[in-house]
Amino acid sequence: MAAEIQPKPLTRKPILLQRVEGSQEVVNMAVIVPKEEGVISVSEDRTVRVWLKRDSGQYWPSIYHVMPSPCSCMSFNPETRRLSIGLDNGTISEFLLSEDYNKMTPVKNYQAHQSRVTMILFVLELEWVLSTGQDKQFAWHCSESGQRLGGYRTSAVASGLQFDVETRHVFIGDHSGQVTILKLEQENCTLVTTFRGHTGGVTALCWDPVQRVLFSGSSDHSVIMWDIGGRKGTAIELQGHSDRVQALSYAQHTRQLISCGGDGGIVVWNMDVERQETPEWLDSDSCQKCDQPFFWNFKQMWDSKKIGLRQHHCRKCGKAVCGKCSSKRSSIPLMGFEFEVRVCDSCHEAITDEERAPTATFHDSKHNIVHVHFDATRGWLLTSGTDKVIKLWDMTPVVS
Repeated sequence: MAAEIQPKPLTRKPILLQRVEGSQEVVNMAVIVPKEEGVISVSEDRTVRVWLKRDSGQYWPSIYHVMPSPCSCMSFNPETRRLSIGLDNGTISEFLLSEDYNKMTPVKNYQAHQSRVTMILFVLELEWVLSTGQDKQFAWHCSESGQRLGGYRTSAVASGLQFDVETRHVFIGDHSGQVTILKLEQENCTLVTTFRGHTGGVTALCWDPVQRVLFSGSSDHSVIMWDIGGRKGTAIELQGHSDRVQALSYAQHTRQLISCGGDGGIVVWNMDVERQETPEWLDSDSCQKCDQPFFWNFKQMWDSKKIGLRQHHCRKCGKAVCGKCSSKRSSIPLMGFEFEVRVCDSCHEAITDEERAPTATFHDSKHNIVHVHFDATRGWLLTSGTDKVIKLWDMTPVVS
């Protein structure tokens, strides 16, 4: 009797819709134009380009504008078609795009920073332009008058910026790994708090105003979810990249986080599950399972006539253990460990198959991603990479 051939399960993955090429240098930031087959990009080659899809199916520039300095970042407001561009020389230049996206008209310039602008946010509800720069300054300006309203000096160069309109709280992530929360008024700000959880610099921030959760990505390859609204100080780690996390985006309607990194990975995290905090690592002079001394515990080594062992930690319980008592590996997805990590033998036996079920999907973009933009209405994801290429993806197979 012939063996029955079982069909392989279909792998759900993003569909590459388009490659947009033509920039001479890295595209530092780009956005999908809502309700249009278009993309706006700013590049290190000093160009601002609006790419529209032609009858041939290819994207070609309808606007090609050269700025006086390399373009480091941008903020686009679709309702007003206002485009704010941060430059390497510290200036923010504001433009208004025409309805057909074939013309851009200069509006004003802000002398915002002493050096390169790192992030910009335009807040329509308050008519504010928020920005950070390599001069370690956070600043906000009135977009109507162009007047500077205030500033705050950060502990290091900022690389992440988010704003909550309802509470007027601004979140700033910097290269030291610190996140600063400020409360903004019309002409002054007050420091609410600072916190840190990364061992590397913060590279990206993403704010969910509904769940009141802040996500931070870092050069330490991790993402941390900070429960700001819960007021309990809960911080959930997500470990799914093998290189620095470069960009984050959040799909509110499905409660999925998209993280992208220097490893080319696009990771889609299911945040609609009950996640657990990783335990604090415990200190001990001997293994907390077999009581063997660690190599610095000379007294116990002498008394027991035993050779000191190297200390490890179980990622599930946090106990200090020796290599023999932690020889097993396991994934712990609800703790953010999608790949196998060291666990003690007793925790390995206690982890069920259900607890090992993945809560994230992993996809290869085949380029080193520096920025992403997600269009939730169509389920499209834009990635720009160090290869000077913009890629458009249909994420509906995995974000739904």
